[in-house]
Amino acid sequence: DHTLLQAIARVNRPYENEAQEMVKPHGFVLDFVGIFDKLEKALAFDSDEINAIVKDLKLLKVLFKNKMASKALDYLGLIERNFNDKDVDTLIEHFRDPERRKEFFKEYKEIEMLYEIISPDAFLRPFIGDYGTLSAIYQIVRKAYTRTVMVDREFQAKTNNLVQQQVGSYGVGGLGEIVAIDGNTIELIKNKSGGDGTKVINLIKSIEKLAEEGSDDPYLIAMAERARAVQESFEERQTSTAEALADLLREVEGNETRKKEQAEKSFDGLTYFVYRSLLDAKIQNAESVSRKIRHAFTEFPNWKRSENAIRELRKKVTFAIFAETDDLNRVTAMVDELFTLLEKADRI
Repeated sequence: DHTLLQAIARVNRPYENEAQEMVKPHGFVLDFVGIFDKLEKALAFDSDEINAIVKDLKLLKVLFKNKMASKALDYLGLIERNFNDKDVDTLIEHFRDPERRKEFFKEYKEIEMLYEIISPDAFLRPFIGDYGTLSAIYQIVRKAYTRTVMVDREFQAKTNNLVQQQVGSYGVGGLGEIVAIDGNTIELIKNKSGGDGTKVINLIKSIEKLAEEGSDDPYLIAMAERARAVQESFEERQTSTAEALADLLREVEGNETRKKEQAEKSFDGLTYFVYRSLLDAKIQNAESVSRKIRHAFTEFPNWKRSENAIRELRKKVTFAIFAETDDLNRVTAMVDELFTLLEKADRI
C-alpha cells in the first residue's frame, strides 16, 4: 500500500505557476486492473478517508451535470442573440460589479476543471453547446475587465480547442478592439456600431495601450490613470455608461488640444508635462524651467536603474523649480508627482 499511496500522491501533487498562469489542480488515474473497486481493502483505510483523496469519474460526471443544470443556466440566459453587439453589451453591464465577476470566474473554473477531467467522453455530447457558450461568456468578460489576458493560457487545453472551433463563429471581435487615439477618434467612436459599454471598455484599453507605447510621456501616463479611475467608477456604478463614455471622450479631446500646444512650442512629452504643471502651479518662467528639467533628464539617462543617478536628477529638478519659488513643500510635492508618474509607466 505504500507504493500505491505514493503513486496517488505524486499524481495528485498540485502545481501552480502564477507568472505563466499555469495551474494543475488535480491528478488523473486510469485503473486498468480494478484495484480502485476495493481501494479500502487495498489501503486498509475506511471509505471516508478514501473519498477525501480519490473521486470516481462517475461522481464527477454527476457534479458536472448538476452545475450545468443550475449555476450555468443563470449565465447562459444572458445570451439571447448569438453574441451580437446587444449580447456583448448585456454581459459588460451585468458583470460591472467585481464581486459578481469573481463569483462567475470561480464557478466557470470549477466547471472547466470538471470538463478537462472528463473529456473526451460521450457523456459530454449533450453539454458541448452550452459549455461552449459558457466559455464564450467567460472569454468576453475576461477580455472586457482584465487588463492583461494571455489568450493562449486563458483556457485549459481541451476547452481551448473547443473555444477555437465553436466561439470563432460568434462574431465577438468588436470587444477589445484598439482604436487610434487621435483627431478622428471621437467621430469614429460616435459612428461605430455596438453599445456604449463596449465603447467604454475599448476606449479605456486604447488609452492604456497609447500610454504603454509612450511610456516616457507623463501626460499619457496620467491620462491612463484617469481612464482607470473612470473604469473603477463605472464598475462601482458611481457613473452611468453614458457618463463614463463622455468622460473618456473628453480625455481624448484634451489630448488633442495638448498635442497642438506641445507642437507649437516644439516640446517633447516630458517637457510639456512639466511646463503645464508649472503653469498650473503659477510658477514663474515656466517655459525656461521646464527646458532645464528636460536637460537634467538627458544628463542622467540611466536614472531608472541607478539610485545615485535618480538622487542627483531629483536634486537638479528640485533646484530648477525652487529657483522660482521659496515654497519648498509645494516644490517637493510637484517633484514627487512627476517621478511617481514616470515610475508608474513600468506598470502600465
